[in-house]
Amino acid sequence: MKILISTDIEGVAGVFHAEQTRPGNGEYERARAWMTAEANAAVAGAFAGGATEVLVNDSHGGFRNLLPDQIDPRARLVLGKPRYLGMMAGIEDGADGVLMIGYHGRAQSRGVLAHTINSGAFARVWLNGMELGEAGLYGALAGELGVPVLMASGDDVFVQETRPLMPWVRFAETKRAGGFGSGTTLSPAAAREAIQAAAAEGVRGAAQAQCLRLEAPVSTRLQTLTPAHADLFCQWPALERLDGVTLGFQADSVQAAVRMLNCLSAMSFMLK
Repeated sequence: MKILISTDIEGVAGVFHAEQTRPGNGEYERARAWMTAEANAAVAGAFAGGATEVLVNDSHGGFRNLLPDQIDPRARLVLGKPRYLGMMAGIEDGADGVLMIGYHGRAQSRGVLAHTINSGAFARVWLNGMELGEAGLYGALAGELGVPVLMASGDDVFVQETRPLMPWVRFAETKRAGGFGSGTTLSPAAAREAIQAAAAEGVRGAAQAQCLRLEAPVSTRLQTLTPAHADLFCQWPALERLDGVTLGFQADSVQAAVRMLNCLSAMSFMLK
């Protein structure tokens, strides 16, 4: 059984401030070590649950945060960008299930460091009228390829918004949000223990898991943080301006919708 682990950082135990998520400071170096340790806990749980092969996708920022020399040697790493499938890169080589580690709530929620794809440009994202965060977007991308999400970890807001979308998923709650930059966290050691147990349980129950599927074509709507972002994005002829900060487009698949959103995210850096 082949398992893909997608690892973000905002949902990692002990992470509450943007400084911890951005390279170039000691706080980030400590947080990326916690991120790597949580990835390793998921690897250990996956193998304990019956996995025979594990691929770990670094899914935060520049996609080069995990420490390769500290990763469980039984796993292989997906690092760097650009990549077509973003947080699900590696799934194209075949997978029987996905584990989402260190994930966070969607933009405009009260979760710790909550955002959707790009905190500096995107306010809200809807696919087929359903508002989704990163777990929903990439869970649907995996589901379109016939791969279920088996387990996920993050704060309580992330768990509460993701469970209705994928009720079969095993969750490990690493912290409870007090707000965007505050809350109560498990210790890194306790978080790793919870992640390993949930990962093992999720992989063992893979046969009962389902796929999150959205009907194609996919109607996509994006609310931007500012009218300037909508001005920029609607230079792309396929996009329709719906109001000052909202645009829409049709996509042939979830994968096409996610790839378009990631392209718009990259475009947004022109305004910085």
